[in-house]
Amino acid sequence: MREAIDNQPMLTKEPGNFNQESLRQLFDLGEFELPALLRYANQIRKKQVGDEVHLRAIIEFSNYCSCHCLYCGLRAGNHKISRYRLTNQEIYQSVQTAVRYGLKTIVLQSGEDRFYQPYDIAHVIEFIKKHFDVAITLSLGEHPHQSYQIWLNAGADRYLLKHETADPILYQKIRPGKNLQDRINCLMDLKDLGYQIGSGNMVGLPGQTLTSLIDDVLLMKKLNVEMAGIGPFLPHPDTPLGCYSAGSLSQTLKILAITRIVLPTIHLPATTAISTVNDDARRLALGSGANVIMPNFTPLTVRDQYSIYPQKIDIIEDPKQSMNNLKKLLKEMNRTISMSYGHAVKIKKYSLTKKEAYHGFGSQ
Repeated sequence: MREAIDNQPMLTKEPGNFNQESLRQLFDLGEFELPALLRYANQIRKKQVGDEVHLRAIIEFSNYCSCHCLYCGLRAGNHKISRYRLTNQEIYQSVQTAVRYGLKTIVLQSGEDRFYQPYDIAHVIEFIKKHFDVAITLSLGEHPHQSYQIWLNAGADRYLLKHETADPILYQKIRPGKNLQDRINCLMDLKDLGYQIGSGNMVGLPGQTLTSLIDDVLLMKKLNVEMAGIGPFLPHPDTPLGCYSAGSLSQTLKILAITRIVLPTIHLPATTAISTVNDDARRLALGSGANVIMPNFTPLTVRDQYSIYPQKIDIIEDPKQSMNNLKKLLKEMNRTISMSYGHAVKIKKYSLTKKEAYHGFGSQ
């Protein structure tokens, strides 16, 4: 029976060679076929990017945000959390700790905090690059083209900017005052400048459709993203969407696997959001095509205030505990920790216009 499932046409198709119609057939696979889909994605992961797992150290240096996203605990209208900004020295100490544990990529993440001027961030990047042998990923939201250029010149290597949903109508509903085209424009600007870009989406958003989930994958393929952060929608009680149900783990794993199949060489994290769902979710994600883990190196004194969603798995783990748990998990799975910077496996030729990248989405 398992052999019959594994050999069905959609699971023997050439990786990367999928259009909207063939993608829908993958999405239509039921719970009975899901294990075969996850195995197929894991086989592609092994063949295309190997058994190494890249560790990226997240440092959440500010939880201030000017946005009003309906799903996010950092939204400007949430007055129940204590706001913080790390000092530069606290950031550097966190980087030093991550480097001491052997991590080769630092992810500097914050809300869209307008307190910082572009050169404030550039100064931090320059200091880190001068004193530590690491790659730098930024995850700071939408900013002008000039700011992205300044940060690239300072030494930033990558930029993570999730599109959240490829449905432009749903996007405007969950991100009041924002629109999907602007988000895509930012990703295109980043790509044009020479960043390795990451995007990604939530699974299980209220109002989300199968068509929009397919469009999520197709958008990332059109943009030739080098990384995709995919996680379940997790309702935060202090947000307007706090009363809705969370996205399911099985559906999230399905989207993760399909993304690996469609974008074979992409870097796919077993996200913190996935790991928050249950104790074994990180293992399941690594067995479904994921090859990146992002341990948290934000100081424990403020970590619980970076509450994008509730009950984050990494709130109470200190770096030593976190790294020991990761090493144990990877050893059990016969996976190894990468000692490289974890740059994109294959930088693909890029020729889309912003209009072409946006065209065709939200037609459902």
